[in-house]
Amino acid sequence: MISLGDVYHVVTATVPLYVAMILAYISVRWWKIFTPEQCSGINKFVAKFSIPLLSFQILSENNPYKMNLRLILSDFLQKLLAFVALTVITRVTSKGGLNFVITGLSVSILPNTLILGIPLLKAMYGEEAGKLLAQIVALQSLIWYNLLLFLYEFNVAKSASVTPSSEATDEIENPQELQAKEEVEEARTRSTSPRKIKTMLILLTVGRKLIGNPNTHATIIGLIWACIKFKWKVKLPEIIAESISILSIGGLGMAMFSLGLFMASRASIIACGTRMAVLAMGLKFIAGPLLMAAASLAIGLRETQLKVAIVQAALPQGIVPFVFAKEYNVHPEILSTGVIFGMMIALPIALVYFFLLAL
Repeated sequence: MISLGDVYHVVTATVPLYVAMILAYISVRWWKIFTPEQCSGINKFVAKFSIPLLSFQILSENNPYKMNLRLILSDFLQKLLAFVALTVITRVTSKGGLNFVITGLSVSILPNTLILGIPLLKAMYGEEAGKLLAQIVALQSLIWYNLLLFLYEFNVAKSASVTPSSEATDEIENPQELQAKEEVEEARTRSTSPRKIKTMLILLTVGRKLIGNPNTHATIIGLIWACIKFKWKVKLPEIIAESISILSIGGLGMAMFSLGLFMASRASIIACGTRMAVLAMGLKFIAGPLLMAAASLAIGLRETQLKVAIVQAALPQGIVPFVFAKEYNVHPEILSTGVIFGMMIALPIALVYFFLLAL
């Protein structure tokens, strides 16, 4: 049973994040300290430095040789079901396109497992639940955040590929994109169909962007180091470990600070509107857990593992998807609303699922 002490630990883990957010909101709305360019720079710092280092730290602390295969498969199946469902909805309604799919995935299947989830699940189901959740956190950093970045970059490249104005095209192209086009031009001489050429161009552009993304480097290096660390029982030098820890932990606060800056730039705290906010909450706290329950039962998770999988899916949306949404300007108002209000109602909703699963 969850004690008042457990609730206190969960609250103490989340309140400091709101302090950072409120300070940022006040600094722009009332004190006028930061310009829009400076706010954008802060978000870029988080996206390019703090999140990659946090991903490295998470992966380097997770033992890849002791992963729960059924949990991994359940998590993968849930994401796949969500992707298929959102894609079908987009096809049927002919609205939103890839933006809708990306935003829906960010809201419904990427929970705040690091700050809120681990202490809460430990209180509910013990130390083993914390270990299981740590594996889900590692999967998010290694696979799902990188997949999210791929979808964002693919979306950008697909917009770019249909720009009719040569002047506009010159503005968005960089040397890497030009080189990719040159390579595709060579393929054109081999009688490749125009559609295949366009697809090749987009994928080459996306691939080059991802190769140059710090988060890609951090996750690959983090996984390699984890394999070495747990195979031969070695540790990073203290100086390097502390340097990474300072920047990565501080990045969570900076991410919430960036969220507060974004809120201050909007006319309303519920930037996406009440109707969209309700839809986002429904995706997060109803659709997400239902999909996870279906996936987990199909894979064969039972008892405590099943309960952990479902409850973690009912945790609020994480802050990292908002940082990416702000960086790529794909519905950041929906993601910001999901973070703000999701964390407020997370504890009572998680308790509802806890008691329902205990029946």
